[in-house]
Amino acid sequence: MPTFNRVVRLQLVLEALLQQDYPRDRFDIIVISDGSTDGTNDRLAALAEQGKISCIIQDNMGPAAARNRGVDAAAGDFILFLDDDVVPVPELITEHMRAHELAGRDVAVIGPLLAPLNVRLLPWVDWEQRMLMKQYDALIGGRWQPTARQFYTGNASLKRRFLLALGGFDTAFRRAEDVELGYRLADSGVGFVFAKSAVGWHYAERSFQSWQATGRAYGRNDAIFARDRGQNWISGAVRSEFGERKFPLRVLVSLCLNAPWLQAPVARVIRGAANFASLLRLSKPEAAAYSVLFNLEYYRGYTDEMGTTSCLLSASTETAAKRASHL
Repeated sequence: MPTFNRVVRLQLVLEALLQQDYPRDRFDIIVISDGSTDGTNDRLAALAEQGKISCIIQDNMGPAAARNRGVDAAAGDFILFLDDDVVPVPELITEHMRAHELAGRDVAVIGPLLAPLNVRLLPWVDWEQRMLMKQYDALIGGRWQPTARQFYTGNASLKRRFLLALGGFDTAFRRAEDVELGYRLADSGVGFVFAKSAVGWHYAERSFQSWQATGRAYGRNDAIFARDRGQNWISGAVRSEFGERKFPLRVLVSLCLNAPWLQAPVARVIRGAANFASLLRLSKPEAAAYSVLFNLEYYRGYTDEMGTTSCLLSASTETAAKRASHL
């Protein structure tokens, strides 16, 4: 588990790990402090002295580098990754190991990251959790099969030897580094299994600006994965998914892509609409507004990295959007 300046939340996660129903002598807890300055290091050192955990303290290098340090230090055959804001249910480790046993083949096991029932999340974080729930519902209902695109290391496990064979996480990425590893795992023949009972309660907190930056980063990284990392299918998937978006969203994104100066004022107006909907407790309009905001950031990141909007827009759509942007 990598951690950075979340000493209060980290304490809850560690307490939950120490109360797992899986035999305590059959797993180790390794926490990597990635440049923390909020007292995390002292707290980890105290727990390490008590023999409850192992800790590694490093300069801030990002979650990929931190997880790689943890994998190198681990002694077990399996690695379970958790984030420092994900509080595991008591049976989480048991459910992960059961899923590996039932799979009967080489797999990575994905557990759900669920919104806690006792906390009101920030509205943009709440939207993100709702999108995750749609994925989980599709997985549980059999409409989707788990793939590398759901390989989120906030709650996931796999054999350590797979990580060593692939060289671990790519430290060039500070977002979507887990999905990038998932693609390499899939290419090497590792399958994916969703363990619905291996629940982690995700106490997610991030500023609106950080949330926007996440959308841009995922867009840029998808472009890099498609262009430079052998995942050519992503280009077609992104274009196809964009074509399936609702017409008003496609028009708005197209306008902003062809007239970048529009994006900031458009985003301000839409966020204002989201705030207004929140005041009136209109959950659907509020969610729709945050969906638009995230899509604007994602597609901007994707096309900026690709260096063209033609990777996303048809020629007719691009022409129409350019004309509209000059009205």
